[in-house]
Amino acid sequence: MKKEDCIFCKIANGEIPSRTLYEDDQFRVILDLGPATKGHALILPKEHAADIFEISEETASGVLVLAKRMAVKMTQKLHCDGMNLVQNNGEAAGQTVPHFHLHMIPRYHNDGQKINWIPGECTQEELEAVKREITG
Repeated sequence: MKKEDCIFCKIANGEIPSRTLYEDDQFRVILDLGPATKGHALILPKEHAADIFEISEETASGVLVLAKRMAVKMTQKLHCDGMNLVQNNGEAAGQTVPHFHLHMIPRYHNDGQKINWIPGECTQEELEAVKREITG
């Protein structure tokens, strides 16, 4: 996708209005239009990268620093009980907009959300085989 066609590039760079919570020269943090919970926000880098595989290491590290700052502020202001940070890469992983972004989802006791996975089972031998496959 070309940067000119990317809706998140347009939002991040102020071409499309948003409910902006924070902005600097690298990022814009906006409220999600389809929030999972009250305060659900997105961290959008202003520089286009489709996913984790394309984002620069500098931008990747900046996202986490900003997420920590925003999580502290959001927790204080919204009195949430926890926070999910969710970042999807690729259609199979649930990514719907091909522009790297980090979801910040405030969690509240009994909010009805299920943002988890079903733990699988495997043997020690299977774990060792996967380790060898990745590190070998």
